[in-house]
Amino acid sequence: MAEPSAAEQRWLQAAGDFARRALPAREGPGRPEPPPLDAVLRCLRSAGGGDLPLGYSFISIADLQRQQCMPCCSHLTWSTNEFKEWTHQGQGVLPMQSALPRAYLILVGYLTDGRQEDKEKLVDGCLYLKDNTGIIPCELLHFELEWLESLFLFPSWSYIPQTDQSAAGYVEILVDPVPVNLPEEVPDSIPVTYPASAEPLLTSRIPCKKKSKLTVAGELARLGPLLCIHQKTFFFLFLKCFTSTVWVPVLVQVREQPLDSAWQGESTQSSSFGTPEQLSNSLELGVEDERPGSIKESKIISYVGTVTKILNVQAGLFLLDNKVCLCLAYQQFLNSARGLRPGACVELIDVHLLQKPLVSFPFIVLGACLSSTVVLKSFSRLSTPYQPPASSGNLYLQLLFRYNLGMPLYLWLVSLLETFEERFSCFFGRRRLLLSSTHRNPGAAEKFLVPLLQAVVPDREKARDIYNEILAKIHQCPLQKYLTLNPPCQAPSLSAVFRVAEQKSWEGFSPSQLLSPLEAQHMGTQELNRRLSWSYCTLSAGSFQPRLILLGVLRVSSRSSSLQLQDKSSTLPCVISHKDGSPFAHTALIGSLLQVENYQLVVERFLQTDFPSWKQLSNLEHVREKKTSVYVQFYFEDVQVLHAAEGQIQKALRRGNSSSLRKKDDDSLTSEVKTPEAKTMKLEDPKPDTHRDENCQKGQSSTRTTSCVSHLFLVTQKEGLMLRNYQLPREEQDLQRSFQATVLWLGRPRLWSHHTETGNLPELEESSCDGKEGMTRQETLLLFMGKSLRWFPFLHLDGLYRFIVPHCSDLEVFDKLCFPPVPAKFLSGSSCPLCLPVQDTWHLQHETWISCLSEHQLATRSMLRGMNQRISSIPEVISNSFTGSLVSFSGEIVERTLCASLKNGKPSVTLGLQKQKGSLLDSDHSVKLSVSVAPGSPVVVDIYIAAAYLQHLWGLLPGAKIFFQNLERKISRFHNVYCTYIATSCVSIVSLPASHLSFPSSPAGEASSPSLVFLSNLQAHLQHLPQARILCHLSCVLTLSLQWVCSLCSSIFKEGRCTRHSPPCPSHTGVRQASARVLVEDGTGEAFVLCRNQQVAAMLGLSLVEWEALQNCVQSRGRVSIQHGEATGTGCVEEPEDFVACYLRSLCRSPLICRPILMDFRLDRKPSKILQPAPLQLRNFRCGEMEFVSQVGPRLSLLCLNVEEVEQGALNYLNSERIRRAFCHC
Repeated sequence: MAEPSAAEQRWLQAAGDFARRALPAREGPGRPEPPPLDAVLRCLRSAGGGDLPLGYSFISIADLQRQQCMPCCSHLTWSTNEFKEWTHQGQGVLPMQSALPRAYLILVGYLTDGRQEDKEKLVDGCLYLKDNTGIIPCELLHFELEWLESLFLFPSWSYIPQTDQSAAGYVEILVDPVPVNLPEEVPDSIPVTYPASAEPLLTSRIPCKKKSKLTVAGELARLGPLLCIHQKTFFFLFLKCFTSTVWVPVLVQVREQPLDSAWQGESTQSSSFGTPEQLSNSLELGVEDERPGSIKESKIISYVGTVTKILNVQAGLFLLDNKVCLCLAYQQFLNSARGLRPGACVELIDVHLLQKPLVSFPFIVLGACLSSTVVLKSFSRLSTPYQPPASSGNLYLQLLFRYNLGMPLYLWLVSLLETFEERFSCFFGRRRLLLSSTHRNPGAAEKFLVPLLQAVVPDREKARDIYNEILAKIHQCPLQKYLTLNPPCQAPSLSAVFRVAEQKSWEGFSPSQLLSPLEAQHMGTQELNRRLSWSYCTLSAGSFQPRLILLGVLRVSSRSSSLQLQDKSSTLPCVISHKDGSPFAHTALIGSLLQVENYQLVVERFLQTDFPSWKQLSNLEHVREKKTSVYVQFYFEDVQVLHAAEGQIQKALRRGNSSSLRKKDDDSLTSEVKTPEAKTMKLEDPKPDTHRDENCQKGQSSTRTTSCVSHLFLVTQKEGLMLRNYQLPREEQDLQRSFQATVLWLGRPRLWSHHTETGNLPELEESSCDGKEGMTRQETLLLFMGKSLRWFPFLHLDGLYRFIVPHCSDLEVFDKLCFPPVPAKFLSGSSCPLCLPVQDTWHLQHETWISCLSEHQLATRSMLRGMNQRISSIPEVISNSFTGSLVSFSGEIVERTLCASLKNGKPSVTLGLQKQKGSLLDSDHSVKLSVSVAPGSPVVVDIYIAAAYLQHLWGLLPGAKIFFQNLERKISRFHNVYCTYIATSCVSIVSLPASHLSFPSSPAGEASSPSLVFLSNLQAHLQHLPQARILCHLSCVLTLSLQWVCSLCSSIFKEGRCTRHSPPCPSHTGVRQASARVLVEDGTGEAFVLCRNQQVAAMLGLSLVEWEALQNCVQSRGRVSIQHGEATGTGCVEEPEDFVACYLRSLCRSPLICRPILMDFRLDRKPSKILQPAPLQLRNFRCGEMEFVSQVGPRLSLLCLNVEEVEQGALNYLNSERIRRAFCHC
């Protein structure tokens, strides 16, 4: 024999070292025999044609698990061409996947059926490969019982690591292993009992009788799945007689593991399944004919297919052949789903075929129950990793078995849980919080899902009988019958909510919906397009199909200074209120996961249009641009907290450093906490401020203790967000967005050794004991800029808050940062409060409200009430006796109208506001809010807010009750009282619009009908008369003017063109306008009434057809005017020869229009028309042939709002009702 070469000697030396280290020595007669290296080498020479595979190296189990991080395969006897052909065939199934890379490794080890735990062999139904260094699970397509505990050489195998590289993978044995030693001989014959003889023994068995042992032989008819229940591993097999159809079940279980439930075995003459249908891969799976709402029965089939995608391994969902979903959730996973990788071929026997179990599920489903068999036919040749299902804490399977769900409900549960995990695992970690399922402390996902399942599965008493499912003569399982499910609800991502809300807001939208035709036809181009530029619609959970549930992590953005719900996909601004009217100030909820089912999703629509007139509103080509702004508003009482976040202060104090921080786009810093599942996102800003006071940093403990400094304060005034120029030290002198609040410090700063001690209010306790003199009170102006703007939504009037400075022990930290608002040489006393810039690292904690202080704190409450600013009522604000310039009041928005910007706005403020980004309205617009005391109240005040402020104001909708602070009260030249929103103003939402209110597209709300009044009663309310109603008699028409004006320049429009010549107007669109001045009386007085447009037709008693014909006649003339009676000096020029003017003149003089009418009105408050109180005068009135004399005052000037005809019956009732009310007031 030739001497081995140097390379072969080195290879043999390495093989010897491997054998001594990895291969266990067998026990001999006297002492252990040396490792079986010679037998291994003999097998290698036999496989390689007599040569040793010098290009390969031995690898132990431990080295394989430790060194091999990527999937690989080894083929000891294959050539390069054979390997390429093998990989090419595998890639034909999934061409986008790469094939397994080849590794030149030799694997030798023992096959065993259990693993060692605590010096005991644990048999779990899986096969393992072991050597002296370790043990690893393995999968074989063919197995012989005599292979157990024998040493084998594995010529072709694949190693598949887990996706989680911290855990070991498994080995796929591609071809039969080669035994190193000959297996031990098995006895030739064993006495057995066949099924035909065993069947009577099984059926006549007495349960309480001692069990007898016998050996049964027969043809394997069916093999049940491997089950592990209550730590007991077992399976069933069914043996059929060779000469008849009789078959018996056989239970196979691990020794000394008796089942808890005793079951009565039962033989049967025929299979309960009958003959299953064979479903070929090439067969098209058509949709079966189904009746809506009918219960369907699944078919039992067999199927062979290739795994093309793992849909959800935790839920047991696999995609076969890109068209069929395999569900293994109802049957425990075969060997922890090892081998079920994309590219593997499986054979399914006796599985249930369910077509369209869930409306939203795109695939046909094959469900494997406990009577089904899943066989792995071939392993995957692709480099796809192994995704093991969770062995414990699998919420999918726990809820499936707890509620005994059918396939439709289970697929719906999977879709909800998948979306939930995808959206929020990046915030909290998947395993740690969301999927933890214990009855004592359920995770957030379980809190979300359990109420939904309880609503759709009210009957949970019927538990799943697994033994009956396997052994019963008539097959029964949860997959046997099903009903196509329409999901009862959905919880999509916030980005999907945005898309669906925007889509719904534009569905069926037409600009003509925003304005009534009677109103739009009299508007010019500028006013028409302005009224169309801003509208809104609201959506509730029931507006979506299925019902939409909102989920999100509550956070606050320092960029927009608004509350937001956030998930992985997007953020959704939100407005939160309390049903009792108190503001939302729960700072502890930042970072908590919230669920909201009762909400209002508001979509603000912004249009840029160039409609020439109302006639073109149906032509959408004039819509140049469409934008939307979406936010949600809800009550805190309708919120369910699925996961309460650890407090910001606790996290900041625990962390102690900011070395792992990274900056996000939204001016918020995110902490990267590395977990095996994901990087956990944090929602706070723990980064220390670079300009922080040095003394504060010096006072910190060198060991980074949890001590902190806090200071309690009361908010006495809060101002809104705007651009301000603060003269701060070491700061750039530039405008920056900010807000400020005036607060009253309570007590002195306190040092806390631990953050949990700050929950009490010792400052108030001391003040209650020491009396008023013992309480330290100091007023300070807090300046919020930068990241401290995140506290804007939480800071409210009359709230007690606490600033907490983490990692600080300097009690003078607040005083050292204060500075005077103006240079000291300009200060004239101590009345001006000091300014304190709020640092980014400070934390705000809401404690309570003044009204909620306890009994022993009453002294403090009475002392602090005097610090509150005055809150007025709307009647007080509009009264003549009111003298203040800044007002605060609350009211309900009746109407929201976009109008032109006020001409008297301050230029400097306006220019500064125009620099702000994010406003979707033009800067030359303002919004007018008509606010009333209560729903239906006629007392209304108008509030004007510049468009630049609106980007920070959410929830200003009709029906919402708003608290307005520090508005500027003004009186117009028409003697109207109105308010404007200025730099010191602020608003807060007291209550949301009622859910039953209809919010179409128009921003206007409707108030109740105004009350009936007498004209004589109006003398005492000349200045501030609200809208009212009178039952009066139309005496005569004094003036009447009908005209067509240009939609652009308001010049007379005649014969289809504008009459303006210098410069010429290009408009070809005219707008018709009408006005009339009439005289009415009600027996107690007379009044002039100004009517416009459609009200003129109502006053003249013309029908819609008559009015249209009259307007068409006026169009060719441009303008027609008449005057009659006492109307002098009105500027109306008559054309006596014009037949239209003659017709109108005769109509106005006709007795037909002198009739009783019901008219809604308000005072026409032009200065020239407001009459001072005058003595009453005698005046004659005629009714038919009767003449009356009455004392009346001077004639008032009214503005008509609506005219209604009065029938005789209604006239009698209204007269009696008016007289009754008059006597009641006397």
